[in-house]
Amino acid sequence: MITYEQKRDVAREICRNYGITLSVEALKAFANILMPMKVLKGRELVSEGDVCKNIFYVERGLVLQYYKKNNVTVTEHISHEGDMVICIESYFLQEPSKIIATMIEPGLVYAIPRDTLQMLASQSFEFCKLIFAIDERSLIISQRKADILRFETAKERYVRTLKENPEIIRRAPLHHVASFLQMTPETLSRVRAQVSEEEGDL
Repeated sequence: MITYEQKRDVAREICRNYGITLSVEALKAFANILMPMKVLKGRELVSEGDVCKNIFYVERGLVLQYYKKNNVTVTEHISHEGDMVICIESYFLQEPSKIIATMIEPGLVYAIPRDTLQMLASQSFEFCKLIFAIDERSLIISQRKADILRFETAKERYVRTLKENPEIIRRAPLHHVASFLQMTPETLSRVRAQVSEEEGDL
């Protein structure tokens, strides 16, 4: 059973992650709309064709966002503790999602209902700032990933991820990591071996 105090602590942590400070009353309102979900490996948070009606905060676990192209699974993003999961286009436009979000580790996530969060924003500018911060970071992450894929080599993409997001490298299955970095598993294995060898020579 998740207590109010636990939800309040999560609400405070989310705000801290985004550099937002809420008043006592606003923090209480935010905590009250958080919907804890203890989820098993393989559980879909957003299915293909669903309308994404929530932002999901990952308290524990690993979440894979992917789509299918020519019967091949293509990894869009991998999220872990402290991350927000949003199927951006579906969430903003309230249209069926092409992106699937599923747990690749069992864990605990908190759903933040879109409609309820927007209702709070209509009543308090504090929530407008929070929504803006969440949306802004999501868009920046998407743009940075696009730029990395455009301009960096396979090795540079791997080294960057190893430095900036080592949990993905350490915990996600190899084929998902390879797809996320837009390389084959064989290329990823070669790059990993090369980087490990270079580090061993230091």
